[in-house]
Amino acid sequence: MPELKIEREHTLGLAGARAVAERWREQAEQEWGMACECEPGEATDRMRFDRSGVSGELTVTDTRFDLQLKLGFLLGAYSGKIEEKIRANLDELLGPVA
Repeated sequence: MPELKIEREHTLGLAGARAVAERWREQAEQEWGMACECEPGEATDRMRFDRSGVSGELTVTDTRFDLQLKLGFLLGAYSGKIEEKIRANLDELLGPVA
């Protein structure tokens, strides 16, 4: 099973990062059909998501976004395109790299 790991640093602070993560969750649910479950913490939030052929976790802190994604057999053939799309999406949501 192909695995993707995408990391992004930011300067938004935890409140700003949570707002971006919420926008990402809405997009993941509406556009990609993901089921998302959020686990807020004091310094780190975790969002688990899945749908047929895809599962993963987004970890959000005051300085980082870490996205881990596992693709099923059929979607594995498109891992490069999927990673490119997700990177572009996170870049757009987070703004310029810190």
